[in-house]
Amino acid sequence: MFPIQIEKIYLDEKAEKDSVSKTILKALPNIPVETVEDKRTLIKQFSSMSDPIGTGKRYLLITHFYGKRLKPCPGTSNHICCGYYVINAVTNCPMDCSYCVLQGYLNNPFLTVYTNWDDLLEEINYFLSRDKSSLLRLGTGELSDSLALEPIFPISQFLIDFFSKRQRAILELKTKSPNIDSLLDLDHQGKTVISWSLNPPKMIGEEEKRTAPLTTRIEAARRCQEKGYPLGFHFDPILYHEGWEKEYRETILQLFKQIDSRRVVWISLGGFRYPPHLKAIAEERFPRTEVFLGELFPGRDGKFRYLKEVRVDIYRKMARWLKEVNPGLFIYLCMESKEVWEKVFGWAPESSRHLNRLFEERVRGFVG
Repeated sequence: MFPIQIEKIYLDEKAEKDSVSKTILKALPNIPVETVEDKRTLIKQFSSMSDPIGTGKRYLLITHFYGKRLKPCPGTSNHICCGYYVINAVTNCPMDCSYCVLQGYLNNPFLTVYTNWDDLLEEINYFLSRDKSSLLRLGTGELSDSLALEPIFPISQFLIDFFSKRQRAILELKTKSPNIDSLLDLDHQGKTVISWSLNPPKMIGEEEKRTAPLTTRIEAARRCQEKGYPLGFHFDPILYHEGWEKEYRETILQLFKQIDSRRVVWISLGGFRYPPHLKAIAEERFPRTEVFLGELFPGRDGKFRYLKEVRVDIYRKMARWLKEVNPGLFIYLCMESKEVWEKVFGWAPESSRHLNRLFEERVRGFVG
């Protein structure tokens, strides 16, 4: 089990009889449990602590979710987006990355799992039924790591089985975890892409606390590939620092010593970016972080980014190193403008819809 350090479980009385709740409690038999009637009061109490974000990662809240859990990827204004849809089954994460945007986004500090699965499936089914022609891409991992809680909350196993029976949809699980043992023998039908976020070992050690080492992530990816899963990789955020070129190139070489590039569906590149309020929160929680020391300036979307010339240089070099491995790799930029695409690749998608079509063509080449 990697890495879950839960000190106490709060069980919403509305979720007390759910089979999912019983599964979680069975997986954590030695953790004290308190049943709560009003989770809003509990959340307010924890939110007044000195470090509610860090504290909340050690406390598990089991509850229901009321409202939509399937939403378009938030993307960013004035930039090309890929048409991805996000499934929110868990919020918050036991890992603790210094740059994580959730630090300034979530109003609930608890590690929270939602047990009303039937409502979620009904919502996904309805969404898929509305589009009879497109190949839709959906995934977890936006508000939490997709696999970090898998040993106690097997939502990914559940979704893999669900998507294996769908003809016009593909699931992506994004992770920095090695918790893949329970997925290896599932009949996924090639409809689930398992993706790892990657950074050089130095950056992982300094800025991605309680995540799996690079070697462990690559080994987990190799084992999934052996079981027929298509793979994805996300170099996002790329952290610009002294020696970055050597470290990222070595990371790419290390990756493809074990991974067959022909079975990699997509690779994303994205430079470090953050909303203005995140810096103060992150620097208070991580006094030694260096991710904010570079020259970052507000962009058209209001987020702070490296200068355009710096980002273009980073992307060009990363794309070249990847293409040296396999010229046929599908590489895309996350949350970048058409102008940056053109400077990096010599071409750009005409629109977000065009990029979505390119994804469809790529995916159909893997899953038929």
